[in-house]
Amino acid sequence: DRAEDGTICVERFNSAQPFTYNAILMDIRMPLMDGLTAAANIRHLSNQDASTIPIIAMTANVFTEDVLAARNAGMDAHIAKPIDLTKLYQVLKEKMDAAD
Repeated sequence: DRAEDGTICVERFNSAQPFTYNAILMDIRMPLMDGLTAAANIRHLSNQDASTIPIIAMTANVFTEDVLAARNAGMDAHIAKPIDLTKLYQVLKEKMDAAD
């Protein structure tokens, strides 16, 4: 699935059956609701998998405070743009293994 903004992402996750999604790749800068807010909202949902689904920030914002903000919002990892696919696959494997 692809969500054009954070609001759609939260709505799709919230309405999906538990464990429909294996991970969420979250852009930080999106219209209507940014990725930080969307991640925090997902973490506060009552869905069975809301607290365990890996949420990975994908952003050009790579300062220490940006990484910390992503963690504080409930994201599990932070990947800098442009995306290094090898790193992305490595992080996905690590986070999905940890969620099992």
